[in-house]
Amino acid sequence: MSKSSSVDQNLLGDRNDLRSPLIPSIGVDGYLKQKKVTMDQMLEKYCGDFGWWQFSHFVLTSFAWALEGIHTMVMIFADREPAWRCLPNRLCDSTAKSVCGLEPGSWEWTGGAASSTVSEFGLICGQKYKVGLVQSLFFAACMIGAGVFGHLSDSKLGRKGSLTIVCIMNAIFGCLTATSWDYWTYTLFRFLSGFSTGGTGLCAFVLATEPVGQSWRGVAGMSTFYFFSIGIAALSAIAYFFQTWRSLYIASSIPSVIFVILLLPFIHESPRWCLVRGKIDEAMKIMNRIAKSNGKHLPDDVVLALDSEVNDDVPDSQSVSKEALNGSLLDVLRLPLTRFRLFLAVLINFLCSVVYYGLSLNAVNLGTNLYLNVALNAVAEMPAYFLTALVLDKLGRKPLAIGTMWFSGIFCLAGSLAKGDDGTWKLVRMVCGVLGIFGMAGTYNLLFVYSMELFPTVVRNAALGCATQASQMGAILAPFVVVLGGGIPFAVFAFCGIAGGLLVIYLPETLNRPLYDTMAGMEEAEAKKPSILS
Repeated sequence: MSKSSSVDQNLLGDRNDLRSPLIPSIGVDGYLKQKKVTMDQMLEKYCGDFGWWQFSHFVLTSFAWALEGIHTMVMIFADREPAWRCLPNRLCDSTAKSVCGLEPGSWEWTGGAASSTVSEFGLICGQKYKVGLVQSLFFAACMIGAGVFGHLSDSKLGRKGSLTIVCIMNAIFGCLTATSWDYWTYTLFRFLSGFSTGGTGLCAFVLATEPVGQSWRGVAGMSTFYFFSIGIAALSAIAYFFQTWRSLYIASSIPSVIFVILLLPFIHESPRWCLVRGKIDEAMKIMNRIAKSNGKHLPDDVVLALDSEVNDDVPDSQSVSKEALNGSLLDVLRLPLTRFRLFLAVLINFLCSVVYYGLSLNAVNLGTNLYLNVALNAVAEMPAYFLTALVLDKLGRKPLAIGTMWFSGIFCLAGSLAKGDDGTWKLVRMVCGVLGIFGMAGTYNLLFVYSMELFPTVVRNAALGCATQASQMGAILAPFVVVLGGGIPFAVFAFCGIAGGLLVIYLPETLNRPLYDTMAGMEEAEAKKPSILS
């Protein structure tokens, strides 16, 4: 053996001694070719699609959905019109349906003026529209917040950073709402609460599902709404023990504080976000942690790469960081493929939201107290989540979305044709409303999974934020449809459900297809398909 060969072997031996799971061994040519794999490939082959790590991370992160349910639906109890009674020895008609025709001072609120915002701020009779106004402004702020935090979570803040900020804001603005000294300050604080609430579910959903492999991603994604319903049911219990609206807002803000202090420290950043931001070392640390927790082994010579780089034959060493990839809504709009998908996602989410929130407001009262009604409504949606999750990976996203929207639309149409006023027809309309909510609750849940899979990681939250904004716009408009009365709301909901199902036909099926990292990677893969209708 020559002297130069001996030196090369010594150098190789010294370098190989420096090998670690995150720093590749270096060969004679200065680098070692490593096996590049995408995130989905690494999860499937080496880390596990849905092991203990993903399960615990998913559960912890999804508790943020319960917070969104609490902060959104607290208005049901805080803005309710409480019961009233006539004062003794006063000229007062106790059989009157409202207090608007009664003499001032002849009646009083049963629970006192502090029981709700309606009683304290006098939001009755000619001022009743203000109740709807503050609720609409809350949803308008949710729409703005979804767009803002959707962009921030895709860029510098990341998924976990954005989730941390919105949860802190929820707690602060919730407590500040309890200090409102008049209607307009109350409206301002509810608007600010809506701004932070709009980003909560969005950030939590993406953070919870991105580390999950594609074989389990659909089921995991659709399971997030269980936590939303759990939050609403928990709110009913909180409201039962805190009867005044000010104490209710403080009590309903405490879960956000608990989440930030006790749960967030155990939640990790999304490795997909780390990958597209060029933080390869951090992404690999998370992937090694996933593999170890799941009882798997991640080989040292396997490295994460963007989908557009996997077929790159030029070797490079795994570095601590690469150039970050930035994406925004403008990038979605520049590419015809994603622009068309975004247009459809926005319309479908809008139509679904009109039906979902509209039917909730238009549902027949169950005949029990308010706290029990809200809890039962929350629980009633869970079978829809379970059944859609059960068949999601068997039927696919596209057929299930079409079927659930048309299911809801058909029963809404039947409800609009039930014109009678006797007990039988009222029962028919109630059943139609319940079945309509059942179908649209499944669609509402499914659309989060479906919309997420339509866009690459670099712009995923920006696109989801846009779709969420459309949903909030539907929530803003839904009360105005309900006040039309008669069979008109059911007819409008039927149109929205059927039209939404027709629009889904033009979306591609995403079942068992990878989550793309970059726009280029998705465009290259989608160009090989025969049709966008596939």
